[in-house]
Parts: sequence; structure tokens; C-alpha cells
Amino acid sequence: MSNEAHRVSTLLLPLLLALAPVARAQLSDDPPAAASVALAPVMAGEFAIQAGRLEEAARHYWQAARDSGDGALAERATRIALLAGDKQVAASALALWQRQGALSPDLTTATALLALQQGRRAKALAALEKLLASNPATWRNVLMVLSSVGADNPDAAWLLARLYRRGQLPQDELAAVLPFVQLAQRQGQMALMGRMVEDAATVFPEDVRILLLQASLAEASGDPQAARQKLDEARHRVQDAPMQRIALAEAYERLGEFAQAEQVLAEGPQSLPIQAMRATLLERSGDFQRLEVLYRQMQPPPPEAEPRYRLLLGQMAEMLKQYPAALDWYDSIKRPAPELAHWLRLRRAVVLHALQRKDEAYAELRRLQNSSPEADAAAESVRDARRDGFLAEAELRQKDGDREGELDAYARGLLALPDDMAILYSQALAWARFDDIDRAEAGLRKMLLIEPDNVAALNALGYTLADRTQRYQEALALIDRARVAEPDNGAIIDSHGWVLYRLGRHQEALAQLKRAFLLHRDVEVAAHLAEVLWVMGRRDEARQYFEEARKIDPEHQALKRALQVTGAEP
Repeated sequence: MSNEAHRVSTLLLPLLLALAPVARAQLSDDPPAAASVALAPVMAGEFAIQAGRLEEAARHYWQAARDSGDGALAERATRIALLAGDKQVAASALALWQRQGALSPDLTTATALLALQQGRRAKALAALEKLLASNPATWRNVLMVLSSVGADNPDAAWLLARLYRRGQLPQDELAAVLPFVQLAQRQGQMALMGRMVEDAATVFPEDVRILLLQASLAEASGDPQAARQKLDEARHRVQDAPMQRIALAEAYERLGEFAQAEQVLAEGPQSLPIQAMRATLLERSGDFQRLEVLYRQMQPPPPEAEPRYRLLLGQMAEMLKQYPAALDWYDSIKRPAPELAHWLRLRRAVVLHALQRKDEAYAELRRLQNSSPEADAAAESVRDARRDGFLAEAELRQKDGDREGELDAYARGLLALPDDMAILYSQALAWARFDDIDRAEAGLRKMLLIEPDNVAALNALGYTLADRTQRYQEALALIDRARVAEPDNGAIIDSHGWVLYRLGRHQEALAQLKRAFLLHRDVEVAAHLAEVLWVMGRRDEARQYFEEARKIDPEHQALKRALQVTGAEP
């Protein structure tokens, strides 16, 4: 999650700001008077960009473009205003750009983007059709425009459907087809996605990626059995290309089929990242016998093995609860690279704690907390190490049932690292866990004072208010702000569904929670889904999701509470 106060879409950035420095163009040997006038606002605009004040930058560049009549400055002003969402400045600058500049894909793209932001469907459609007709490669521009707004934007959904029905989207190159299929899925246009996948299957009948899309469609439609059949078919066709196997394994994982996911990876070429993924999947599936086999197969480490290999063996020993062996692996790593050193200390502390050598564990973490940089360049990494030391101590104190020790770790952390967002966030969640909602809210609001657009804080505060108070409208407003920033974040979609349920909007809540579970297969989301279905009288479906939640974590508090609230059988 991004916590930047001024978030800039990564899709928009390359197209909208990849420009030559226009200020330099104003500094020719014999500049015209208008260019001299434009120099001051151009410099002010650049300073505003560096400070992240995009609306101010757009206004400065528009002033420079208007004063000089320069098309390049108008282009720059248009791009920045579109990023900032300032439709008025964008429209004025675009008009000057159109008068001064030659027709180009960039100009047509900006026209479409502004029309979409203004809700002018017909004008946006005309511009997108012009783009697609001008050059086959401009499908990327079209995708950028349609992806620039939230996934629930009805105008973008209408435009995608209209372009597809008219046969104007790419059809002969799967790399161009797939992004539009995935966009339809993000927009919740499952019928459209189904048609797109069906058409693609006729053009690319042997491609494994089509089977993965068909599985995803079946999963989104609530048919896990059909999804599994498609994945099994893909498994017979998949090549030894690591990325294909990883994609297939991730698809099995989304269905909760951890054992199958691991087997897919085991059948292909092995590497340290693949082995790490296999270990994680085996742990999640509870197949410690196969995990033990993998652990033994990886020993002894090859002579050229890097420290990460031994680190993974130590973590696998931890998974198997072979703590003395884990400690031996960690201690066998001599002179670890700086980026591994503090992680290694954290793992040692966790293992020492598991061995009941708790004083040594906490002493290890205290050393981490008291780290100091040897040079200015290391200051940031040392700060991260200190933060992780306090957070790890709090987590271990929580395992000990030591409430005061946990809160003390957070307090000392904030004393050493004032206003550290990660510590503030974890402390707020702890207060919520202790049912001190006032303090939890205070901590999250402090985060929002520091970073008003902090997505994690917006979502956590909105969810807390929805779950633990009756301030539902306030909760909805906070969650909506988080949704605008990260429309495809499964945890945020879950919060949205939960507050809709609290507001009595059950059908809308159900749609959101099902989408959340598709993106974020989590016990709490499953418990929320089960509770909503139960209240709606759909008891058989509810029991299915209760069972899904039990598979993930039978002891989770959210599951226990949902079972208690509904009176469903444990």
C-alpha cells in the first residue's frame, strides 16, 4: 500500500510526464519576449511538482502556456492538470495544445482522458476510436485511459463494452487481449469478460493463459469446481517456463488448493525463489511430511550457495518447529550482507523465544532497537531495523499474553522513532484488539493528521468504526477515500462490503464481499460473507463459507464471532 500524501497513478505517469524539459527550450540565445515572460511560471511549476503540489503546478504551467502561446507548455499543463484531476485547467490547456500542436496519439489520448473525467462518453469514445484506427500499438493508450479511473466508474465500463462490441479492441495478439479481459474483470463486468475469454479461446485454443482466464471467470461466478477443472487442464499443458508455472500455482492457491499449487511448482525447474514458494505452500496446506522431504532434499547447501539459501533452510526448520536446527542455520551465516543482517537478527530472536530462551530473545531485539548507523547512507536501513525490532518485540509479548509488555514496546518505539507510521498503526490495532476503541481511533486519526491520504489508516479507521460503533456513514466516507486510492485492494473491498452490511444494504454488501474474497482469500472475508449470507437466509451458502474460513484458520476471532452472532453450528 502506498502511503504517499500525493499519489500518482503509475499508469498515467509515463504518458503524462515523460516530456523533455520545456524550461530549457525557453533559454535559447535570443529568446522572444513571450518566452521570457513564461520562464518564471515554468520554474514555479517545476518547484510545485517537486513538492508534490500538482494542482498548483498545473496552474503555473497553464499561465506560462497562455502568456507565451507555446504548444509544448500547453501540452505540459494539460498532462499535469489531468494527473491532478483539475478538469478546468486541463480543458483550457488542451484547447491551446490543440490549436498550437500537430495531431498526435498523445493529443488524442489526452482528449479521451479529459472527456472521460468529465463524463462525456460520446467524445471519449470518438477519441478512443480514433486512437485505435491510427495505429495498432495505441491499444496501450486506450488501456491507460480506461484504467485511469476507479474500477467502478460506469463511463469506463460503458466505453470498454462499446469498443469490444464494435470489434475495435485487439484480437490477434494475446498480450494485447489479456489486459482488456483483466480490466473487464476488475470492473465487475463478468458477462463481458466471459464473451472476451470465449472469443480469445477460439483464436488461441492451445494457450495456457486462456485456461487460467476461464478458471478465473468460473471462480468469480462462484463455481470453484469448474475453475479447478480448467486449472487441471492447464496443468497438463503447462510448459517448463517458470512464469507459467507460477501463474498456475497462484491460481490454485486462490482456490485454497495449496497442495496442488506446490506440486505444480515441484514439477518444473527449481530455483531458490521457487523452493521458498513451495515451502510456504506446504506449510499453509499443513503437509509437514512433504515439507520435511523438501527440507532434506535441499541439504547440504551447495558450495556456491549464498546466505539466502541458509536463511531459507533456517526458516523451513522453523516451520517444522525444529528450533535448534533453525538456530544452527542462522548462526552458520557469517558476515551477512547489510540487507540480511537485521532480518537474521529478527529470526534468531523468534527462534530463541520459541526455545523458551526469552531473555536472550528480548536482548537480541534490544540490540536491534539500539542500532546506530555507521554512515549517513545507512540511516534509513538502520531506522527500518530499529522499527522492526520494536514491532517484533510487541508481537512476541502478544504471544506471551503480556499486554503491558506489548504496549510498552510500542511506547518505547514511538519514543525512539516519533510518529513512525508502522508503529502507530500496529499500536492502534492493538488498542482495537483490547476493545479500547477511543484510543484506537485516536492513533489512526493521528496517522491521518501526518498523512491525510494514508490508505492503511483510512481503511483501518473506517473498518473499526463500521465494526465496533454505529457511526456507519462516517465509516463509509473513510473507506470510500481508501477505495479511490486502491480500488482493487481486497482488504478495502472487504471493509466496503462490511459497512454496506451494517447499513442494511445486504445485496450490495454481498457483491462486494464476494469480489473481496476473489482478490483476498482471507478468513475474515470468508466469515463476513458467511454472516451476510446467513442473515439473508441463504444458509447452505453461508455454511460453505464458514467451512472455507475453518480451512484457513479455525481459531480466528472473526470466525468465532460470526458463528456466535449467527448461531450457526460450529
